[in-house]
Amino acid sequence: MADILQNVMDHAVAVARKAGEVVREALSDDRKVMTKSSAVDLVTQTDQKVEHLIIQSVKEKFPQHRFIGEESVAAGEPSILTDNPTWIIDPIDGTTNFVHACVYFIPLICPGTAV
Repeated sequence: MADILQNVMDHAVAVARKAGEVVREALSDDRKVMTKSSAVDLVTQTDQKVEHLIIQSVKEKFPQHRFIGEESVAAGEPSILTDNPTWIIDPIDGTTNFVHACVYFIPLICPGTAV
């Protein structure tokens, strides 16, 4: 059992690093911003791309695993819990900071923000 869990953890770390590269590259591009449930509930193409990357990568390695993705559920996909291992995915935790290119939390004021 420990080997299986270590295998899952190793894969999670590897795919998180790939997702981090996608996010880092997106910081230098224009970010297309959309809204979900309200004007302050933001989603970007990068959120969607990262969620897709994680799901596809994990599905390839662990086909029996299931997913509840923030962006998938917001787009109407149901949240279904089963006895299978389930990954809960928030592709970019802090989309608002990402949208405004605030990738560091100190200082708390983003560059270019009026005070």
